[in-house]
Amino acid sequence: MHGFTRTVAGVGALGISALGYAAVIERQAFVLRHVALPILPAGRQPLRVLQLSDMHLVPRQERKIQWVRRLGDLQPDLVINTGDNLAHLEAVPAVRRALEPLYGIPGVFALGSNDYYAPKVKSPARYLLPDARVPLDATRRLPVDKLIESFTRDAGWLDLNNARGKLTVGGIDIEFVGVDDPHLDRDRYAAVSGPRASASDLFLGVLHAPYTRVLDAMAGDGVDAIIAGHTHGGQLCVPGFGALVTNCDLDRRRAKGVSRWWVGANGIPARLGPADAPYLHVSAGLGTSPYAPVRFACRPEASLITLLPRR
Repeated sequence: MHGFTRTVAGVGALGISALGYAAVIERQAFVLRHVALPILPAGRQPLRVLQLSDMHLVPRQERKIQWVRRLGDLQPDLVINTGDNLAHLEAVPAVRRALEPLYGIPGVFALGSNDYYAPKVKSPARYLLPDARVPLDATRRLPVDKLIESFTRDAGWLDLNNARGKLTVGGIDIEFVGVDDPHLDRDRYAAVSGPRASASDLFLGVLHAPYTRVLDAMAGDGVDAIIAGHTHGGQLCVPGFGALVTNCDLDRRRAKGVSRWWVGANGIPARLGPADAPYLHVSAGLGTSPYAPVRFACRPEASLITLLPRR
């Protein structure tokens, strides 16, 4: 009995230590992930794309703000913001301060649920359900209009919420198609669907939550790559196994990083897809809900995506 008691005590101590690490250390161990996508026309110079996602910023998070500000030193060619910037009613000035060194660089954005509504307390067990969403609380609406104004007027970024747009970056004509947050059922892809324009060198899909209905539609329209966030990479992962959940209907193998996507790809390993399938990049993001401030085996991240000529 004494041996059993010692074992239980040891397991409990290990659990407490892991929780302390996840809550104090790893959730602030920000990292810049480097990935490469060979999707440019042959002979073009590489483009560097900085993706920022899921900051879930509150005004007091000065360490995160300063880390994001230093990303301006990278001098990327393009910024893609895939939403969930806010986690507090007064967070817009903090987001503006964090991203200010990137303002003026060509960029695009799509919003997430936490740009519209402040987070609320909910049982962590909900994340293990097929659909972890909770009823919306209209009294907790965030100042999303001020966020959009900052991104469009001050940064000069394209709003891709159920919209298409074009930018010329480094001599490359890039066409974008995006949707408002599918996690809130705000996506209206049918209103913006269609193949690339003949003059476009590159065709990118942008969204916050990578729900398969939108991924399938974008792949069907022939995008070269899809850029998304929302999943937090699983947030609490098991070493050697990976994410347990994705907080959407995307399979857990694709919870973060680069894979391939084609119509009907969900649950099928990317290596089994067609050779011309679009790339899918899902960022694990930089933050957490204030009510679940832990990460384990899934460091908070921004991504520097280097676009290279096709092989």
